[in-house]
Amino acid sequence: MPFYPRQDKGDEIPYTLLTRPEKLVMDYCHIDIYEVQEMEIDVYLFFMREAMIFENSKTEEGREYLKNCWRMEQTKPDREGLRKNFKKKGG
Repeated sequence: MPFYPRQDKGDEIPYTLLTRPEKLVMDYCHIDIYEVQEMEIDVYLFFMREAMIFENSKTEEGREYLKNCWRMEQTKPDREGLRKNFKKKGG
Protein backbone atom coordinates (compact mmCIF):
# COMPACT_ATOMS: atom_id res chain seq x y z
CA MET A 1 0.00 0.00 0.00
CA PRO A 2 1.53 3.34 -0.96
CA PHE A 3 2.23 5.41 2.14
CA TYR A 4 3.92 8.72 2.83
CA PRO A 5 3.26 10.85 5.94
CA ARG A 6 0.90 13.68 5.02
CA GLN A 7 2.04 17.22 5.73
CA ASP A 8 -1.42 18.85 5.85
CA LYS A 9 -2.29 18.27 9.52
CA GLY A 10 -4.04 21.64 9.99
CA ASP A 11 -7.51 20.72 8.76
CA GLU A 12 -7.99 17.34 10.42
CA ILE A 13 -11.47 16.43 11.56
CA PRO A 14 -11.95 15.57 15.24
CA TYR A 15 -13.45 12.15 14.46
CA THR A 16 -11.82 8.88 13.50
CA LEU A 17 -13.26 7.18 10.42
CA LEU A 18 -13.36 3.45 11.04
CA THR A 19 -14.58 2.23 7.65
CA ARG A 20 -12.73 4.50 5.22
CA PRO A 21 -10.78 1.65 3.57
CA GLU A 22 -13.98 -0.33 3.12
CA LYS A 23 -15.69 2.73 1.62
CA LEU A 24 -12.84 3.13 -0.87
CA VAL A 25 -13.21 -0.49 -1.98
CA MET A 26 -17.01 -0.23 -2.11
CA ASP A 27 -16.92 2.82 -4.37
CA TYR A 28 -14.12 1.47 -6.55
CA CYS A 29 -15.72 -1.96 -7.09
CA HIS A 30 -19.36 -0.75 -7.02
CA ILE A 31 -20.32 -3.28 -4.35
CA ASP A 32 -21.89 -3.05 -0.89
CA ILE A 33 -20.20 -3.36 2.51
CA TYR A 34 -21.32 -6.96 2.94
CA GLU A 35 -19.58 -8.01 -0.27
CA VAL A 36 -16.44 -6.22 0.88
CA GLN A 37 -16.55 -8.10 4.19
CA GLU A 38 -16.84 -11.42 2.36
CA MET A 39 -13.73 -10.79 0.22
CA GLU A 40 -10.59 -12.83 0.75
CA ILE A 41 -7.97 -10.68 2.45
CA ASP A 42 -5.56 -10.68 -0.50
CA VAL A 43 -8.33 -9.60 -2.90
CA TYR A 44 -9.47 -6.91 -0.45
CA LEU A 45 -5.94 -5.54 -0.05
CA PHE A 46 -5.42 -5.54 -3.81
CA PHE A 47 -8.60 -3.53 -4.43
CA MET A 48 -7.87 -1.21 -1.51
CA ARG A 49 -4.46 -0.41 -3.03
CA GLU A 50 -6.00 0.10 -6.48
CA ALA A 51 -8.76 2.33 -5.09
CA MET A 52 -6.32 4.41 -3.07
CA ILE A 53 -4.08 4.98 -6.10
CA PHE A 54 -7.09 5.77 -8.29
CA GLU A 55 -8.53 8.32 -5.84
CA ASN A 56 -5.18 10.03 -5.26
CA SER A 57 -4.46 10.25 -8.98
CA LYS A 58 -7.46 12.59 -9.43
CA THR A 59 -5.88 15.65 -7.79
CA GLU A 60 -2.56 17.43 -8.02
CA GLU A 61 -2.02 17.00 -4.27
CA GLY A 62 -2.84 13.30 -4.55
CA ARG A 63 -0.43 12.80 -7.45
CA GLU A 64 2.30 14.51 -5.42
CA TYR A 65 1.50 12.14 -2.53
CA LEU A 66 1.80 9.13 -4.86
CA LYS A 67 5.13 10.40 -6.22
CA ASN A 68 6.43 10.69 -2.66
CA CYS A 69 5.18 7.17 -1.90
CA TRP A 70 6.94 5.81 -4.98
CA ARG A 71 10.14 7.66 -4.07
CA MET A 72 10.11 6.18 -0.55
CA GLU A 73 9.75 2.64 -1.98
CA GLN A 74 12.88 2.89 -4.12
CA THR A 75 15.84 0.84 -2.89
CA LYS A 76 18.41 1.62 -5.58
CA PRO A 77 19.98 5.04 -6.06
CA ASP A 78 19.23 7.14 -9.13
CA ARG A 79 22.86 7.33 -10.20
CA GLU A 80 22.15 9.46 -13.27
CA GLY A 81 20.20 11.97 -11.17
CA LEU A 82 22.97 12.05 -8.57
CA ARG A 83 25.61 12.64 -11.24
CA LYS A 84 23.58 15.48 -12.70
CA ASN A 85 22.98 17.14 -9.31
CA PHE A 86 26.43 16.61 -7.80
CA LYS A 87 28.64 16.87 -10.87
CA LYS A 88 32.17 17.92 -10.03
CA LYS A 89 32.83 21.48 -11.05
CA GLY A 90 36.02 22.51 -12.69
CA GLY A 91 38.61 20.70 -14.41
